[in-house]
Amino acid sequence: MNTLTLDISISLDGYIAAAGRTPEEPLGRGGERLHDWIRTESGGDLLTEAVAGLGAVITGRRTYDDSLPGWGADGPSGPARRPVVVLTHEVPAESPETGVYSFVTSGIEDALAQARDAAGDGAVCVMGGADIARQYIAAGLVDEISLHVVPVLFGDGTPLFDRTGDGHVELEPVSAVHTEAATHVLYRVLR
Repeated sequence: MNTLTLDISISLDGYIAAAGRTPEEPLGRGGERLHDWIRTESGGDLLTEAVAGLGAVITGRRTYDDSLPGWGADGPSGPARRPVVVLTHEVPAESPETGVYSFVTSGIEDALAQARDAAGDGAVCVMGGADIARQYIAAGLVDEISLHVVPVLFGDGTPLFDRTGDGHVELEPVSAVHTEAATHVLYRVLR
């Protein structure tokens, strides 16, 4: 079975977006800082490696809407064109005609089943959307958590780990890679 990895950039104080989100600044005032690591040489290498093992992506509707202008029809994996399952309450009226996107309105389990079918032998990645991430964690469906911890304190914004269920979620450290723009940590979720 495919590994389900939550993969997301986060500020040191736990935010996946800064305060003041607008359509012009979907990650809030200065929130794009969370993605600066991608534009570095080491970040590009890490991203290339991740896409190589990626089979499909699950994301939320807000991330889809905010990111589509940059992603285009190819999605977040660019020319690799990995399938993207968008979890939403309502399917958008329009989507890129040759896009990699499918839309699921029937919940996180159905979205995961569709992503696993589309992924083949590759990993499935949950990215973009604190609410979606928390739902998958609370349901006990996440196998790994990959965080790109950016050395910035936002002080306010959208927290990733607001409520993730009733009990503790035990993690085992797998790896940590320190780069000039972020520390990339990978944890295995212990069952």
